Amino acid sequence: MRTDEQALVEAARAGDQDAFAALVEANQSKIYNLALRMTGSPEDAAELTQETFFNAWRGLGRFQGESAFSTWLYRLGSNACIDFLRREKRRRQISLTVPLDGGEEERQAELPDWRYSPERQAEQQELREALQAGLDALTPEHRQVLVLREIHGLSYGEIAAALTLEEGTVKSRIARARLALRKYLVETGNFPACASSSRAKGRPE
Repeated sequence: MRTDEQALVEAARAGDQDAFAALVEANQSKIYNLALRMTGSPEDAAELTQETFFNAWRGLGRFQGESAFSTWLYRLGSNACIDFLRREKRRRQISLTVPLDGGEEERQAELPDWRYSPERQAEQQELREALQAGLDALTPEHRQVLVLREIHGLSYGEIAAALTLEEGTVKSRIARARLALRKYLVETGNFPACASSSRAKGRPE
């Protein structure tokens, strides 16, 4: 049985612009959030979202439906962001934090809690800036898999499909990215070495 998404994709492939507009409306927030976390800039994220859907419209003939349409869009969006970061040769701040041990229950954006005292707020801000700096220091490829895994909640298999990588490669990149971020935080004095060691020995993925 065809899903509504499959029907829209087939109609869009046949040239139905209204059907494609419906696909855009259903997926644009996901792609915008992905681009925002990759670039740290609302303006760049908006442009990259438009670029992603423009590329999707042009490339609909190549979409064979082997994966979900949203997974295909993640691939297009991720590639657009990677190309942007390489082209600009800069690392923008990212308005999120990444859990350091991959716990499912810890996958969340970390926002300030204004109930805390000014001193506590200052400490949180310092830690957030340190984490952002650590994320900025990662390669675009490592940042890419962390965003897809920790923020968008994709499984290793879904990330592999979205980025046309082997699942083992995805796991390796995520592990290396976490280690690199952990190392940066330890070296800058923002994450105790003992905490790093204990987390490294924690529960498996």
